[in-house]
Amino acid sequence: MCEATSGVSVSRLKKNLLSKISIPNNHVVAINPSLPVEEAADKYAERLRELFPGDNIPVFDLVILGIGPDGHTCSLFPDHPLLQEQSKIIAPISDSPKPPPKRITMTLPLLNAARCALFVVTGESKAAVLKDILEGHSENPLPAARVQPVKGEVHWLIDEAAASKLTIKVDRASL
Repeated sequence: MCEATSGVSVSRLKKNLLSKISIPNNHVVAINPSLPVEEAADKYAERLRELFPGDNIPVFDLVILGIGPDGHTCSLFPDHPLLQEQSKIIAPISDSPKPPPKRITMTLPLLNAARCALFVVTGESKAAVLKDILEGHSENPLPAARVQPVKGEVHWLIDEAAASKLTIKVDRASL
């Protein structure tokens, strides 16, 4: 399963990642950028439902996510109404606070159905927000902190710079 992210083309993903692992081509699903966002979101959700027949919400084995300096993940931004979306698995966003303004995103119900969510976070510019996500106890948690798979787990792969403000214990890989 594949969703192209900003700056990463599906052709690059196929060449550099998917060609190295065994995934049938019909299981690689890309968003159609030539469609209006509402239609593209509906088509993408429809295709996911075809690949996961019988599941009300598709269950991914793994979703790989990042975070923005504001704590957003996917195109789920702080205080945005899409954080409250409960019925759609894929949603359009036409008023993104970050360019481009029109996007398509997985919703929290889809992300929280995954068996494993893996966040990859690098750089000191993410250190403060990472601390807030992992150590904060806000009544209004940042979007990335809301990714809590119901029957799965969350893992964080972070570099030293991103971890620099954490006060909690972190396991360090020995290389």
